[in-house]
Order: sequence, then structure tokens, then C-alpha cells
Amino acid sequence: MGDPTGPIEPYNAVGLIPVFRPISARADIGANIDHLEHLAAGAFWLSNLDIPVRLLAVPEGALQGFTDEIRDADHTDYAHTCAIDIPGPETDRLADLARRWKVFVMGQAKARHPDWPDLFFNVGFVIAPDGDIVLQHYKLNALLPVERSVSPHDLFDWWIEKYGRTLDAFWPVADTAIGRLGVMMAMEGNFPENGRGLALNGAEVVYRASLPAPFTENDVFEISNRARALENNMYVVAPNIGGSMEPGQPAIDAGGGRSMIVDYKGAIVGKQFDSNGSTFVSGTVNIEALRHHRASAQVTNWLKDVRTEMAQLIYEQPLYPKNRYLDRIPPHHAEFRREVIDRQIDLLQDRDIWRRPFTAPSD
Repeated sequence: MGDPTGPIEPYNAVGLIPVFRPISARADIGANIDHLEHLAAGAFWLSNLDIPVRLLAVPEGALQGFTDEIRDADHTDYAHTCAIDIPGPETDRLADLARRWKVFVMGQAKARHPDWPDLFFNVGFVIAPDGDIVLQHYKLNALLPVERSVSPHDLFDWWIEKYGRTLDAFWPVADTAIGRLGVMMAMEGNFPENGRGLALNGAEVVYRASLPAPFTENDVFEISNRARALENNMYVVAPNIGGSMEPGQPAIDAGGGRSMIVDYKGAIVGKQFDSNGSTFVSGTVNIEALRHHRASAQVTNWLKDVRTEMAQLIYEQPLYPKNRYLDRIPPHHAEFRREVIDRQIDLLQDRDIWRRPFTAPSD
């Protein structure tokens, strides 16, 4: 836990940017962790030449790749053969990394929940330097056209009965010796309410990885990283994934680079925009400066001025349907588009929130 009696000295945060091997079975993950250990050694050796590294971020996809999405995998089969348990052998190896280098490790995996053995979730986690897992966050917003990871919102009634209807149930934050840490993975960062939920729960340093092309190449990744950091006065540590290495084939980079670390005023303080092979990004995190800004600014510490009674009106009418997977298994891509994506577009048009595009009459 954090020490309220003394200041937190500035430290380096390092985000790994590894090439990875897409998995077909849980046993394949070990080779990716081997590479992460090797890459971390180089990243720490160099980054510790500056101020000490105390935080290591491992991007989404580094353990398993994205075969569930790319291959349109059967959901239950993937849950049984590829999704991991947390804690488990894979997070044990990352815990060894945390102990070896005396750092906090933030990472991600497609993982199972003990109460839902036929489903898998996308879980972000924080491992402390003693190897303990101090936070697990279940991804709320997936890359819906292709990612079938179950969201807590897909089990909403069950979720709040088990975990409560609280910020901790959906946007947990770990109070640590290097600040208050939270997770906002990938597509979650494109929804402002996720950054705001973490901020209102006290987050100071937030993990945000990964996002694929074209959303890196057209600035969506950078804009959303910097916006969430600025509007919530928090650091965003955003290493993107490297290239995918299929056996016998050259690596294919579908991430597009643009890894970055953004400070609490929205400025980029570390960047690695290249993605030709495995590399890393590093930048300084200054928690005391963040806290001073939050306590001293009159304008740009925005959170103090949120008018919550009015903001609640924005979300009064439901949009995306809750409880979708309480009694069914997530479908394949084509069925999901028909049953969900197309219907959600129709819903917004039927409510006259979105205007239908003009379609010229055919000849």
C-alpha cells in the first residue's frame, strides 16, 4: 500500500513493445514470456541509467496474441484451451520478473473467472514487487466487431450482486508505493467514462494498451491517450504491441507503433513510434507533481468542477444491452454484427440521435 507519511520520488516507467507468437494452446504462452524476460533485461539495463525504474507495463497481446479474434475462435473452446487462470503459472512467471527487478508489473491476459468456466474475459492486472497480485480489472469495452471477451456489463445483474454497484466493481484502483494504479485497456480508452471512473476512484497512473492499426496510424490512439490523461490529471502508460510472428513467416505488424507515456497535463513524456522489432518506451512519472497540480490549479484540475447531477442525464436511457451473456455463449463475428452492431446503429437512428445518411436512389 502507499505510504502517506512520505513523498514518492520520481521514477521511470517502462513499457515493453514485444514481437509475439500467436498461441493455439495455453502451453504456447511460455515462449512469449521467455521473450518478455529477455526484452525486460535490456529495457531495465538502459532505462536504469536514468532514474530508477519502478513500473513495467506489458502490452495487451504479449502473452497470447489475438488468435481468438483473428481466427474467429469458438468462445468456449478458447476459454478451455487458451485462456489462463489468475493467479496461475503465467502470472507466477511475471511475479518472478517483478521480484527480480523490484518493480510493479502491469499486464493483460485473456482469462477465466472461477464462476464462469465456459467464458473468458480480458483481464488487466497489477503485480507488486513482492509478487502479490494487487489488482484485477475486467475489461468493460472490447473491440466489438472481433473481440468476444465477456464484459462485466454482459453479466451485469450477476456482477453487481457479487461485487456490488460501486466504482471498485468496475474501475478498481490499487493504492501502492508508486501511486494509485488503474487499468484502461485498449478500446476502453476511447470511452471517456472509463477514464473518469478511474479518476473518481483515485487513479494516478493508468495502463492503456494495446490498439491496432488503423487506430494508431490515424491518431486515435494518441488523441485518446492524451485526452484521458489531460481531462483526469493522470499518467497514461501506453505501450503498443509489436509484430505477430507466425511460424515460418516474417513478422506482421498490425499494431502500428505509437507507444507513449503521457503525463497528467496531456504532454507526451516518453515515446517510441517505431515498431520494427521488439523495443520499449520509457518516461518519468512524478506523482508528487501530479498531486501538487491537483491541489493547486484553479482551472486545469477539471475533476473538481464536474456537475454530476446534469451529467447523469447523459446516460439515463440505456444504449448497449446489459446481461447479454448471462444465459448464452458469445457468438462468431458475422452473427454478432447482425444481432448487435447493426441493431445498435438502428437504435440510435430510430431515436433520432443519429441522422440516417442520404442514399441516392438507384437507377
